[in-house]
Order: sequence, then structure tokens, then C-alpha cells
Amino acid sequence: MSQRAPGTGVGLWFALASAATFGTSGPFAKSLLVEGWSSGAVVLLRVAGAALALAVPTALAMRGRWHLLRRNAGAVLAYGAVAVAGCQVTYFYAVQRLDVGVALLLEYLGVVLVVLWVWLRTRRAPGALTGAGVVLAVLGLALVLDLSGQSSPDLVGVVWGLLAATGLATYFVLAAHDSGLPPVALAGLGMVAGAVVLGVLGLVGVLPMRFVASDVALRGDELPWWVAIGELALVAAAAAYLLGIVAARSLGSTVASFVGLTEVLFAVLFAWVLLAELPGAMQLGGGVLILLGVVAVRAGEVRRAQRLAAAAADTEADFPLPTGVA
Repeated sequence: MSQRAPGTGVGLWFALASAATFGTSGPFAKSLLVEGWSSGAVVLLRVAGAALALAVPTALAMRGRWHLLRRNAGAVLAYGAVAVAGCQVTYFYAVQRLDVGVALLLEYLGVVLVVLWVWLRTRRAPGALTGAGVVLAVLGLALVLDLSGQSSPDLVGVVWGLLAATGLATYFVLAAHDSGLPPVALAGLGMVAGAVVLGVLGLVGVLPMRFVASDVALRGDELPWWVAIGELALVAAAAAYLLGIVAARSLGSTVASFVGLTEVLFAVLFAWVLLAELPGAMQLGGGVLILLGVVAVRAGEVRRAQRLAAAAADTEADFPLPTGVA
């Protein structure tokens, strides 16, 4: 009878929920960008709104634990500046020049960076199935980008997408690290740090801030701009980041990052429904390969966990611990 790590099934559902909520960000953000909003302005309001939404839960979770913030100040700042602010700004710049699905698939090259990071840190090469999953994901990305050159994407948009990939890799690695901070606190404090960084960059003129108080078009209907901002802040930021942190701590950075690839499928679906934007057959074929990569990585990680558990059980049987040793 197979054994499953406690919480793994629940963590998988959290990861899928996080991917779905993240997947709504592209269409809602693009509806603002086409009206003249700058990426910095959209992200600032999104992150600041999420910080406000998580303020009370964060304060309650940190009650009596504020020393953990001092101990992890650097990680919280990196999470807010790179994984939250940097990743979102660069992704929205990519969305301005590319289809939502293509921009997001470029960003998800970050999952390959996660595998490489874990490989370098642990000095252990990924297993065969994990490696096969990486290959399938890269092949899928090649199809999405149409490397044959028949319909090459905007190169500037591609660069922004690759920069977003770095931020995504940082997000998965930092979210999976159990620093002792409650997940809601890491999400809330990260949003505060990200909002502060964006505000400072906007004040000094490094990051353009352009706000446009006009309606946005979604599904052919006109909606107030604050509806789009509210969705980005409450659903695609506060809920999405919190769910993602819980999932990463349950599944680990590698598996969580690959399950998170389903965000691409959700984003394509939402872009189709809300913006009437649908990738071509080649891009959809790439999405299928990416899904196969997710399945391969998931199977590889489960098999590796079972081997490690079996090895630990054998070691304990050969060298039993004295009573009372934790």
C-alpha cells in the first residue's frame, strides 16, 4: 500500500487554487493597461490593496512573534521586492507586448530555475522523471514561443517575460522556506514591503506611475476601473499569494512550482472568456506538453519521497534509537 506524505493532497488543492487565482491577473491587468495605465501603477494598487486586506490577519498571526520579523527581515524584503513587486511589474510589461498566455509561459521558465537552484544547493541531480518533466516543459515553451520563426513574439516582451521568470523562481524558493513566519504573515508583510519599494521607485521617478480613471472592457462589457483593481488586489494577490505559500510549504518548492504551471491554463481560459484572446494550435499543443511535464515531476517527487522514507525505515530497523531520543 503506497504511503503519502501528510498534507500532500491538501497541498495540491491549495496549489491549484493558487494557480487559478493568479491566472486571473493577466486579463484584468491587461484591461487596465490598454486604457493607458502604467504597469507600476497597476501593481502598486494591487499590492497595496492586498496589504490592507491582509493587515488584520497578519497582525493577529504575528501577535507575540514579532521577533521573527527581525530575524527574517532580509527574506521578507527580498520576497516583497523581487517575488511580489519585481515579478508582477515585469510580467505586466510583458503582457503589454505579448498575449497573456505567452507572457505567462515565459515567466514560468522560473520553474526550471527552481530545479537548477535545488540542484546547486543540494548537489543532487534531479531524478529521471523530474528531469523528463523539465524537458517536456521546455519543449512546451518552445512550441508556445513558436521558435520556427513563423510568428515570432515581440523580443522586448520576451525579455520582460524572462525577467519575470527570475522573480517567480524567487517566489517559490522563499515561500517554501519554513522561516517560522506564519504563511499569512509572510504574504501580508511581503505585500507591505513590495508596496513600499514600488512607492519609493515611483516617487523618485524610476518607475512610471500613470493612473487612468476610466472604465475597462471585459467580456464586451464596460466595468469601473476599481472593479479590476479590487479583483487584482483581493483575489489575484491576497488570496493567491497566501494559498501559494501554504502549498509550497506542504509540497516543497519543486513540486509546487510545477503544479503552479497550471496557472498558464487558467490564464489562457480567463483571457479567452474575458478578452476573447485565444492562442493558436501550436501554443495550445505547448500547453499540453507543459501539463505532461507537471505530471512527470509530480510522479518523480512522490517516488523519490517513497525511496527516502523506505531508506529511513531500514536505517531505523538496523540502528534503533534509544528510548526518549527525539
